[in-house]
Amino acid sequence: VDEDAEALQDGRDWLEYWQLLFKVTVKDIEDFQKSYKNSEEELADVKAAYVNFKGDMDRIMESVMCVDYTDEPRIREMIERAIDSGELPSFKAFVKESKQKMMSRRRRAEKEAKEAKKTKDELGLSGENDLQALIKSRSREREKEMDNFFTQLEAKYGNSAKKGGKKTSAKKRKA
Repeated sequence: VDEDAEALQDGRDWLEYWQLLFKVTVKDIEDFQKSYKNSEEELADVKAAYVNFKGDMDRIMESVMCVDYTDEPRIREMIERAIDSGELPSFKAFVKESKQKMMSRRRRAEKEAKEAKKTKDELGLSGENDLQALIKSRSREREKEMDNFFTQLEAKYGNSAKKGGKKTSAKKRKA
């Protein structure tokens, strides 16, 4: 949404507006994760991802909801049980995945988690009002950018030592 738009100039509290529309909190998300993990719905999603990606664990782990690298042994076990029972075909990409590829996926996920935590700390996000803090932070950044812009304009056009007067041509100045 363009912050300079006329619709936003009416002083409306947009955080409150969106909360009224959606009413989703961090607790709601955590509750959903608890009910989703180890559910029939998650099992169906894991099986579908396994078939769609032909056993590629990198893509399976990226596509299944509420899953991070710490859940990989649990997801792998779900798939192995389904293969053993004949519900899923055995794909080479899954069965013969190298330890190196597993470790690479784990290192990549750990690195992303550290970067996310660092960014969260830098932005000052830590609780229920994360979105509000992010919006305020972005607003402060834009305000600083505008101040810098006006300062540059003032330096370029406003502080000229010579006011008024006639401009001389380049030929006369050289003489």
